[in-house]
Amino acid sequence: MNTKPSTISHSWNLAPQDAVELQQQLAAGVIRKSSVNLKKIRTVAGVDTHYRDGVATAAVVVVRILNLETVDWVASSKRFNFPYIPGLLSFREGPAVVEALAKLSSQPDLLIFDGQGIAHPRRFGLASHIGLLMDRPTIGCAKTRLLGHHDEPGREKGKYSYLKDRDETIGAVLRTRSGVKPVYVSIGHRMDLSDSIQIILQCCRRYRLPEPIRRADQLARKKAHSSQLIVHR
Repeated sequence: MNTKPSTISHSWNLAPQDAVELQQQLAAGVIRKSSVNLKKIRTVAGVDTHYRDGVATAAVVVVRILNLETVDWVASSKRFNFPYIPGLLSFREGPAVVEALAKLSSQPDLLIFDGQGIAHPRRFGLASHIGLLMDRPTIGCAKTRLLGHHDEPGREKGKYSYLKDRDETIGAVLRTRSGVKPVYVSIGHRMDLSDSIQIILQCCRRYRLPEPIRRADQLARKKAHSSQLIVHR
């Protein structure tokens, strides 16, 4: 993947309080406006991470948005020492995710993360963090809510309500299949919320989760349990 060189660089090996301060500093750089035309999007990548024995395995699966055909997939595993702290998961997953993205042979038009974007206490979840570092359009699509309040969306596919933190809209609670639990969609970087919702719905054909994320989850689990796993320190 020929990612644009970022002017932002930082260590992943930080104390939790330093990680919080870094998030607060970098969050101001997140762009909440779409930089891509939805009609010109051809490929979308799903990103997910699985943990096993102190190792994070990140997988990226690229699909054509027209028919959801898989066109590329990669995985990378790295050991981590960062503790489990809600709101700071990017410091556990980030190194493996960045390494996996660098291994892609095709460049997707945008990335969807199984995690939060700005629906985060400091408006800087994994999708925003990696999006800013890579300068790529990104969307957060999480299975659970990290914070905020919302009304229950209608039960039909495509219905949604806004996720709010106090008076700020930080995402959408989107029904991707009729009668099933919704997902939590938020801006990552260089996307707006309306476009993010449309992309997620386009990627959900038969299942609750967008197909790129569902396949990335399967790949991450498979690679994490592989006896031939190569771990990068």
